[in-house]
Amino acid sequence: MKDQTTKRYAYVTALNVIITVAEFIGGFVSGSLSLLSDAVHNLSDVGAIVISFVAHLISNRRSNKQKTFGYERAETLAAFTNGVVLILISIVLFVEAIERFWQPTQISGGVMLIVSIIGLVANIVSMLAMHEDGEKNLNVRSTFIHMMSDALSSVAVVIGAIFIYFWKITWLDPLMTLLVSVFVFHEACSLTKKAANVLMESNPDIDLDEVNRIVLSFPEIKNIHHVHVWRYSDRYIMLDAHVNVDQNLTAGRFEELTDEISQKLTVLGINHTNFQVECERGKNDQMIASDQDKKEAE
Repeated sequence: MKDQTTKRYAYVTALNVIITVAEFIGGFVSGSLSLLSDAVHNLSDVGAIVISFVAHLISNRRSNKQKTFGYERAETLAAFTNGVVLILISIVLFVEAIERFWQPTQISGGVMLIVSIIGLVANIVSMLAMHEDGEKNLNVRSTFIHMMSDALSSVAVVIGAIFIYFWKITWLDPLMTLLVSVFVFHEACSLTKKAANVLMESNPDIDLDEVNRIVLSFPEIKNIHHVHVWRYSDRYIMLDAHVNVDQNLTAGRFEELTDEISQKLTVLGINHTNFQVECERGKNDQMIASDQDKKEAE
C-alpha cells in the first residue's frame, strides 16, 4: 500500500500544479472570481499534498531511541495542519464571495468555461486517485478532502460559467464560491477534529463498560483501574491499565491471561494492550483515575 500511495501522491501533485497554473491564467483573463478562488484553492492543495507526502515518507521510518513509538503520528500532524489550512481558505473564499456580490465585475464566460472544464476533469482524476487509501489513513483522507473540495469547486465554476456564457447571470459566480466555501469549512472542521482527538489521545469511541466486562470476565482479575485508551495512529488503538490479581497468581499464568484478554479486546478495535499487575494497591480504584488517585500514585 505504501508504495502505491507514494506513486499516487506524485501523480496528484504534478496534476495539481498544472491545474493551478491553468486556472490562474484563465481567472485573470476571464475576470472570474470563482476561477481565481479555485486556483488559490488548488495552490494551497499543492502545499497540502507536499506536506502529506513528506509526512507519509516520515511515517515509514522505524522507531529509535528518540521516537520509541515510531513516526506514524507525522501523518496525523499533517492531517491536522491541512485541516486548519482548509478552514482558513474556506473563510477567505466566503468573505471574497460576499464582497463580490456588492462589487460585480465583467466576466468572460467562454474562457471561464473552457478552463473550468479542464480543472474539473483533472480534479476528479486526483480525487479518485486518493479515494482508496483515504478510507484507511487520516493523512491521505486530508488530501482526498482537498481533492474532493476542488472537484466540487470545479463543478460550481463550470455551472457558473455555463450560465454566465449563455445567459450573462454573473451573480452565480460568487454564489458558487459561497456554497463551496461552506462545504469545505464543514469537511475541514470534521477532519481537524478527528486529527486533534488523535493528538490529544482521546478515547476513540471505545465502550469502557464493555472493556470492564471483558477483563473482569476472567475470574483471576479482581479489578481493573487507571485505564487509558487512545488511538496512536490509523493502525493502532492502545489500552494501558492496572489490574488486581491474587498474590499466588504466577507470572506464567498472567502472561497467558493477558494474551487471552488482548485477543477478546480486538473485537472492540483495541490491538495493542499493556497491563500492570497489582495485588492490593489500587484494588478499590475506578477505571478512570481521579486527580486524587493520581496524587496518591505519585
